[in-house]
Amino acid sequence: MSLKKKPAILPLLAVLLSAAGLAAFAYLFVRDFNVYWLILSPVILALYQVPAVFVFWLHKRRRAASARAGETEGRDEDPDQPGSRRTP
Repeated sequence: MSLKKKPAILPLLAVLLSAAGLAAFAYLFVRDFNVYWLILSPVILALYQVPAVFVFWLHKRRRAASARAGETEGRDEDPDQPGSRRTP
């Protein structure tokens, strides 16, 4: 596995989706303000943040998988590292 830096597209996409969710929430809230929007605002805001949370979760999952793959590759290369697999 190469040590090249991968572009951080998923965290950037998560931030953009989060900002879009906040903007959509503000548009709904300001356009037609009433007590029902005020009561339901925490639920609506949370629902608009779901796409951003999902994309960020994907990013963390991929990063953890690549770290585990790098960890196992490192163990194969260095036999003196504790926990490495040695063949007698």
